[in-house]
Amino acid sequence: MTGVGIKVFEYRLLGPLEVLFDGRPVAMRAAKQRALLASLLVDANKIVPTDTLIARLWDEPPHGARNALQNYVLRLRRTLGGPAEGPIRTCADGYLIDVPDDALDLHRFDALVTRARAAAAAQAAERASALLGEALALWRGEPLSDVPSERLQLEVVPALNERRLGALELRTDADFQLGRHTDVLPRLRELTAAHPLQERFWAQRMLALYRSGRQGEALECYRTVSALLLEELGVDPGPELWQLHQQMLTADRSLTAPASPEGPRSEGNLPAETTTFIGRESMLRRTRKLLENARLVTLTGPGGVGKTRLALRAAAEASWAFPHGAWLADLAPLTEPQLLDRAVAEALGIPDLSSRPGTEVLVEHLRERQLLLVLDNCEHVAEAAGRLVGTLLRAAPGLRVLATSRQGLRVPGEYLLPVPPLAVPRDRGAPPTLTRCEAVRLLADRAEACAPHFRITARNEEAVGRLCRRLDGIPLAIELAAVRLGTLSAEEILERLDDRFRLLSDSGARTGPRHQRTLRGVVDWSHDLCDEREKSLWAGVSVFSGGFDLAAAEAVCPGEDMTREDIVDVLAALAHKSVLTVDTTGPRARYRMLETLRQYGQCRLQELGRDIPLRRRHCAYYADMAARAAERWCGPDEVAWLSRLRLESPNLRAALDFCVTGEGDATVGLGIAANLTRTRYWFFTSSLGEGRHWLTRTLDLAPEAPAPLRVGCLALTAWIALCQGDRSSAERLLTDAVRLGNAVEDGESLGVLAYMEGAFAFLVYADVRSIALLASARERFRADGQVGDAHMATMLWSMAASFFGEREPALAAGREYVNEADAHGAGWAHSWGLWGMGLAELRHGDPHRAVDLFRDSLRRQWAIGDRWGTVWGMEAMAWAVAATGDHGRAARLIGAACRLLRTTGVALTGLRPFHEAHTEVEHLVRRTLGERAFAAAFAEGAATRDAMRLALGGTGCGTG
Repeated sequence: MTGVGIKVFEYRLLGPLEVLFDGRPVAMRAAKQRALLASLLVDANKIVPTDTLIARLWDEPPHGARNALQNYVLRLRRTLGGPAEGPIRTCADGYLIDVPDDALDLHRFDALVTRARAAAAAQAAERASALLGEALALWRGEPLSDVPSERLQLEVVPALNERRLGALELRTDADFQLGRHTDVLPRLRELTAAHPLQERFWAQRMLALYRSGRQGEALECYRTVSALLLEELGVDPGPELWQLHQQMLTADRSLTAPASPEGPRSEGNLPAETTTFIGRESMLRRTRKLLENARLVTLTGPGGVGKTRLALRAAAEASWAFPHGAWLADLAPLTEPQLLDRAVAEALGIPDLSSRPGTEVLVEHLRERQLLLVLDNCEHVAEAAGRLVGTLLRAAPGLRVLATSRQGLRVPGEYLLPVPPLAVPRDRGAPPTLTRCEAVRLLADRAEACAPHFRITARNEEAVGRLCRRLDGIPLAIELAAVRLGTLSAEEILERLDDRFRLLSDSGARTGPRHQRTLRGVVDWSHDLCDEREKSLWAGVSVFSGGFDLAAAEAVCPGEDMTREDIVDVLAALAHKSVLTVDTTGPRARYRMLETLRQYGQCRLQELGRDIPLRRRHCAYYADMAARAAERWCGPDEVAWLSRLRLESPNLRAALDFCVTGEGDATVGLGIAANLTRTRYWFFTSSLGEGRHWLTRTLDLAPEAPAPLRVGCLALTAWIALCQGDRSSAERLLTDAVRLGNAVEDGESLGVLAYMEGAFAFLVYADVRSIALLASARERFRADGQVGDAHMATMLWSMAASFFGEREPALAAGREYVNEADAHGAGWAHSWGLWGMGLAELRHGDPHRAVDLFRDSLRRQWAIGDRWGTVWGMEAMAWAVAATGDHGRAARLIGAACRLLRTTGVALTGLRPFHEAHTEVEHLVRRTLGERAFAAAFAEGAATRDAMRLALGGTGCGTG
């Protein structure tokens, strides 16, 4: 904080006394010097009478105190710059210190609180909370804690602390308006412990507990504060606490949390239930109770017992207590434990474009959140899951984890909750007792869908009860049996199951616990009731991971007993038998299989010796899909292809995993990884780290792959590393690519290397030669018919022209970029073409026109789910808005953009032209607004929950 021709210092009272000059501490070692400066600062810009200063410096003033004071003033002036220049002025009655408004933390604190009060009065709770957060962040501890002045400690420090407590109270009220009742509980627990006689904090804590569903604890708080007040002060609670207590006792509706003015308070990705949830009431209550007290609860039990269903229902019922939502990560499709952290990050919707380890990304995202994470199907990666969960729980105090696994995760503090089968009826029971039994209710409910005429009657009640007991109350077994009630009676099903179990017993197949044997017997029986084509397809589709569509099944699963044309009818038969579920809500019907049934199918496939051949066909199908997507990228269907690839992520991972195992072909995997990179799939899905993982892994395992493919993959890996800000790795990879490419010298390799040379010249060295290099690469790609790669070269060529070119060529390049995307009919490319034209207008044309172009680009990218694009759209919008002169909004946009850059891990420092543009705009806005106004606006933008609305100028776009 400097001025022209004068020295301006920064002073800090809200903690130990500090003085800074140009950001560097100024030594204030003498105790009386600190006391004098503090005495002047608490009344900054006002005359402090000499007598007041003497009283603040000495408990018992010495003889000649006035002369001593003058001496201390002289020394303090020297410390702060000399008598002629210092901020301390001598007045008739005392002394005065000149302090600019933004140079004293106490003044900044008061100004922020005043603005927050105004925001709260205007119902802008989000802004009020952010401003108060910024104000409270100025406090570094007990005010004036190192200043030896009894008068200041008695008269000034308590008043300062009261101002802080008032701000904390205001912030809690604002957070209540935003629905953050669970968020504020740790804060209120600390406040009531530190200030046990402050009834207002107890009232807020009671209300927060009540609205968090913890009514018993809220009432206990009242009993605690009542006892404290009586013991310490001999009084009862005041009217506010008493009335609140009465309202809680009567469940007054006025205590219900108001709707948040900022929108929904929580988020998550829990799937909607598609069938009714039967029974388990006591298990639900127990699971939820454990989640209140234990940070890791693992539901254990055999396959088919209902762990997943119980976990999802418990999470849905508990989600309101987690301000940042309840999230499901299904680990069943995961094939490589090394990718566990990235699979969880993807499930949480974390956009990560950095080179950081996935666990680090998760820790940063979860550290300040209160969130419930459901990890489903952990058994095959239990060791890796245990390590990850342990790390996350230590780093994120607001995280709770609900896991399902056939075995525990072995994490300290883990609570294992075995999930029993459903309750079954006793040997004899009257129909009312029978129909209240969980297992019977499930059987009747599931039978209603496929056997609408089935009823439990006096005639069949005994058989129904025996059937549920024979199935050991295992939900999956009951559901499979219920399907048969459309064609068989309960007695007939029971008779056939008894035969099946007798056969298993006679053959000695009694390994494993009883429930496991029961489920195996029912699944075996269901399998035996399928015809040969159905059995074959059951086994065949088990190679798919995370679901599949008809086209995939038709390509992978035909065999000697089944033609391609037969597949659709056999899939329908398996769905009717509840072996498959089908979702027809999307443009393509999508089939899924319960994990227990998929594992059964895989065992059958291995027994038939068809496992490796079908996995090869599966791999070939998804390799072809990736190749077709790359070939058709930068065309009218590119957005549809990107969405399809995102949907098929589990199958693409399964194919890549097969390629890097002993039975697969690493060269095929290299092609899949390369084509996914060429389609910008990893950018689109914000999973650059995973893309780099697969490229690196397959490159290591495919040293004999064709040289052009290896050159291209080395260059693509270098490109990802460059975009992640990992310059050293990018340079090393490019060097390897050039060395190999020079030895090959085929047209495709030369084009890739020319492109990377231009990209490095542009992004790393900010070299004007990049324009010509990228133009050359563009022509090479065009000559080879590589439309998508040519368009990427056009993109960078246009941007380089905007940054380093002259006005007319730059504007012409921007127009050519947009026109090329339009000519291809490519939606994703068109959105980036608008961005490139906006950049050209910003740097060489009309900034208002640039704002419109960036807005249009951002809206399109948001609509198609392009997470990479929205980061740059927000950043560029800040540049353009600043150029129009709207510096306040520009500062808010810079804050929102910085938050996006931080959460996605995009490293501007590694992309020199963009980093320099960002720095230039930020300095301009700071100078124009001043530090204090800029900091407030920046914080407001960084804290906004709807960054897209801010960027688009208030237009509706959903939640940001």
